[in-house]
Amino acid sequence: MFQIVYSKKALKFLKKQDIPTRKRIVAAIDRLPAEGDIKKLQGVNGYRLRVGTFRVLFDVNGIIIDIIDIIDIGNRGQIYKGV
Repeated sequence: MFQIVYSKKALKFLKKQDIPTRKRIVAAIDRLPAEGDIKKLQGVNGYRLRVGTFRVLFDVNGIIIDIIDIIDIGNRGQIYKGV
C-alpha cells in the first residue's frame, strides 16, 4: 500500500498546467511504483518518472506503509537544474 504526498512546489506546477496535461501527469503518478518509465537519479537519492516531456522527481520512504514523496515536477530541460 502506498501513500502519495505532493510538495508545495509540485502542486504549484500542476496548478499551472491545463486540465488534460494535469490529468495525464496525475494518472501517471497514481500508477507508481508499478508502471511507467522510472529511473534512479544519479548522484542523489530519488527517482524520476517520465511523462512525455515532463519529469516527476520522487522518493520512496516508509517502513510499514510506503510513502511516495513527489519532490518536484517540471519540463525535461529545467527539472534537473535544481537537483
